Amino acid sequence: HRRVQTAPAAAAAAAPAGTAAAPGTAGAAPRALGRLSTEKLIFIGASTGGTEATREVLMSLPPDSPAVLITQHMPPGFTRSYAARLDSLSRLTVREATDGERLLPGHAYLAPGGLHLSVERSGANYIARVRDGEPVNRHKPSVEVLFESAARVAGPNAFGVMLTGMGGDGARAMKLMRDAGAYNICQDEATCVVFGMPREAIAQGAAHEVLPLQRIGPHLMERLHATSGGTTHRV
Repeated sequence: HRRVQTAPAAAAAAAPAGTAAAPGTAGAAPRALGRLSTEKLIFIGASTGGTEATREVLMSLPPDSPAVLITQHMPPGFTRSYAARLDSLSRLTVREATDGERLLPGHAYLAPGGLHLSVERSGANYIARVRDGEPVNRHKPSVEVLFESAARVAGPNAFGVMLTGMGGDGARAMKLMRDAGAYNICQDEATCVVFGMPREAIAQGAAHEVLPLQRIGPHLMERLHATSGGTTHRV
């Protein structure tokens, strides 16, 4: 795969806890208390061609994956059935996001069509924020809204993924994610239906890696394992 540049944020993302092996429930095990401030989150943005690209990524993630937040450009009325399809195909529990719900490992949360999805903190927990509002970059839901909240709230605990799509929604906010310590992957041109959104994110300097679609999910897991336990070896 083609490396855009080395990962200056890798050390910042290397929390001593918070790994891909987080338990599927947020139980009160003593170790969980130490994980609260370093729990990882995966953020995915996609548009044209993204329904199948997102499916590919989710199907490669283990059932104890960090929580995944997804903004896919889709109109109202389609996201519920799409979430149900992803739920049936992947090892994660996938559903439309609900405002105020706690984000749990082993779950993926899809922005409902016609509403913006973002992440917030409530005490030690991450929660989903689902709100109406004006379109951003002509989109609702907008990847910009989700990724901006990732930069602001999750910082180095975030992993960003920009998949196939037309336009530039989310590119600026993905650079904000990188500046805040996130680790970002963009889909490569050869495997994109439309290279617009990844290309714009790369042009912004947001990407650490540009990878073919089939490598993105496995590479995410490699990075998560690499940044757990304090190791920062490059993969």
